[in-house]
Amino acid sequence: MNLFDSLEENNRQAPLAEILRPKTLEEFLGQEGVVGIGSPIYNLLMSKRLFSFIFYGPPGCGKTTFARLVAKFHNADFIELSAVTSGVKEVKEAVESARESLRCGRQTILFIDEIHRYSKTQQDALLPHIENGTFHLIGSTTENPSFQVNPALISRCRVVMMNGLSADAMGKILDNGFNYLTKTFPNEVTLEEAAKESIIMLSGGDARYALNVLEESYFAISKDKKITVDLVEQLTKKKTPKYSKDTHYDLASAFQKSLRGSNPDAAIYYMAKMLLSGEDPRFIARRLMVVAAEDVGCADFRAILVADAAYRAVLELGMPECRIALAEAVEFIARAKKSNRAIMAIDTAMTDIKSGLDYLPPKHLRDAHYKDASKYGAGIGYIYTHDNPDAYQEFMPDELIGKKYFT
Repeated sequence: MNLFDSLEENNRQAPLAEILRPKTLEEFLGQEGVVGIGSPIYNLLMSKRLFSFIFYGPPGCGKTTFARLVAKFHNADFIELSAVTSGVKEVKEAVESARESLRCGRQTILFIDEIHRYSKTQQDALLPHIENGTFHLIGSTTENPSFQVNPALISRCRVVMMNGLSADAMGKILDNGFNYLTKTFPNEVTLEEAAKESIIMLSGGDARYALNVLEESYFAISKDKKITVDLVEQLTKKKTPKYSKDTHYDLASAFQKSLRGSNPDAAIYYMAKMLLSGEDPRFIARRLMVVAAEDVGCADFRAILVADAAYRAVLELGMPECRIALAEAVEFIARAKKSNRAIMAIDTAMTDIKSGLDYLPPKHLRDAHYKDASKYGAGIGYIYTHDNPDAYQEFMPDELIGKKYFT
């Protein structure tokens, strides 16, 4: 490093989010469902073999960090490019560097941030080098790869969907950030719990944004040396939605009951409030599926299909686009005719069985596809319905003949 590079490095002020990037896989928070112990991705890492990936998820969820940790875990060279500022020229330089590393017995991971911004030609330029193992690619994108990345490239990579960080993970990250600030810049600052929750709510699962707000708040404190909700909102120019662990359940309850009560306007209001508060849209989509099955049920079988389509839209599109599909499902399900016959039938049948009405089916309905079944009377007297649709035969256990569950 020459003098000028040394001066540049010494005078650079790294943001808190960069300083606190996890250094090991054990420190990596918030994606346990994706890369946690026992997950397929974790097992791939433990195999000590390199694979190509495309990490798809919202900003600040850890895509770049995890790519760096993968390279570190495998002791591989790491070349980082941004699709915004690089092109085929930089890819060619990366190829030459990777070849040189191979001659020295080292593997290379080429990381391309915002890979969806590469043109088709630029993406195609990566294919032969992934194919022959010159380097292993990790691309990151905030856009759905199914629409923004060439199928040929996707076929050579595993797409890993990463989620916005949970409130618990964000809380731990903010605690780490605050501890670092107080040790590095001692100033007897207090972080109010309400302010911490406000940052979590406003960040929407984006750890980078949350740490930036925390850092700014730490150095913008007033004389009382407290980081408050008011200070956070002044810095971010955003109002913290009135949302907590308690109101999470209150809003979900109101949302579901508004759908059941056929009030689409109330339901859409509560859904909007949940989304603006950072609620996982998958949770909302699952609530829609529950209402479609429990409350619409047999009255309109299309409702469960609409809810399922909305859930798929959430997985494929993510926020903010998926809000439209959710809104469409809300109106359909709220306006649909209602019937709770299905849930009442299954719950009544299960209650009967648990209370002792636990009987075997009549012998003529029992399995007759094994040797000596006829000796036990299994299958004897069964009428194949397609051959004789009008013939009467009993299907209930003898002890429950005449019992009705669907009423």
